Amino acid sequence: MTYKKVELSIIINSYKNPELLKLCIDSIRDNAGGIEYEIIAADSATEEDTEMMMREDYPDVKFFPFKKNVGFQVLLKKGIKESQGEYLLLLNGDILATKGAIEKLFSFIKNNPAVGIAGPKLLDFNGKLQYSCFHFYRPITIIYRRTFLKKFKFAQKHLDWFLMKDYNHKEPKEVDWLMGSVLMTSKKAVKKVGPMDSRFFMYMEDVDWCRRFWEKGLKVVYYPYAEMYHYHGKGSAKGGFFRSLLSNRLTWIHITSAVKYFRKYWGRPVPKESRR
Repeated sequence: MTYKKVELSIIINSYKNPELLKLCIDSIRDNAGGIEYEIIAADSATEEDTEMMMREDYPDVKFFPFKKNVGFQVLLKKGIKESQGEYLLLLNGDILATKGAIEKLFSFIKNNPAVGIAGPKLLDFNGKLQYSCFHFYRPITIIYRRTFLKKFKFAQKHLDWFLMKDYNHKEPKEVDWLMGSVLMTSKKAVKKVGPMDSRFFMYMEDVDWCRRFWEKGLKVVYYPYAEMYHYHGKGSAKGGFFRSLLSNRLTWIHITSAVKYFRKYWGRPVPKESRR
């Protein structure tokens, strides 16, 4: 099959949710504007109904199924490898683009070469702000977020700092890191920084990647003039800390990834450029 030349490759990663994947693709088609783009979908633990939907309803989408659950960063690496565009929009299959959002992000990253990654404002489906830009984790952040300590004022103060609640989320701002649900970047920047770290199966890969962008002198910017909806299940936070340790595999993955992250950066200062 011959594909047209494009400026932007939109890479979707998904996992066992063809209904949301369909909504995501349709929202891109309805709201991408006049950009020359391609859509690439990489899917973990692909099921028959997903393959059938992609084959019958979206034959123009480059679709790469994986029999096993290979993890977030593997899906994005595959999409980037197969992409043609100079610019990359990386997003989860549970994202819905709104009118003008893709064009705004694309124009911003294209016209600001000092910016390595940009991310939009994310909203719940009821229109409520979803925090998606953050200060870098400290070890105590994990403890406060995942234990009963989060109920105390001293912990709440720290978590408010982590979530950047003192910022109005209405104007663009340089931030430490962005939630990996939606990231706009470029092939040139990815080549300079390198791919996501393969030691992270799930969680912390976006934190690590943004930190490496800062280390390479590329800015990470929250760009709220572009808005998208995110169906964020928070699967690793269900049931409380002790219950989730016993029953929720995602909690263990998150904690394991956090340990790997802190071990990797132990003794290394936070990039000065990211301190605001």
